[in-house]
Amino acid sequence: MNEQAQPPFTRSQVVTRLLITILFLPINGIVNATIVLTTLFQYVYLLITMQHSEPLRVFANKVIAYGYHVWRFISLNDNRRPFPFTELPGEMESPEAEVKFP
Repeated sequence: MNEQAQPPFTRSQVVTRLLITILFLPINGIVNATIVLTTLFQYVYLLITMQHSEPLRVFANKVIAYGYHVWRFISLNDNRRPFPFTELPGEMESPEAEVKFP
């Protein structure tokens, strides 16, 4: 008898994941827009005060980590559903201690 190996998932599981992925596409757009806006604001703040905003750097770093987790889920590289299905991710890397310019 020819027995074909069954995949470890069903079509309904694929459809469920696809629907969740479609839900996260606009969320990903909001995350990307937030990163762009915080970056632009940080540079305006830096030009005016000649120092960076540490709270804004920390916030941007957390948003970037969240965006990274969303992209990994969307691209089928991670099985953990992003927030709000799980906890918000922590920082992947801490911001540099000092901002340097060439």
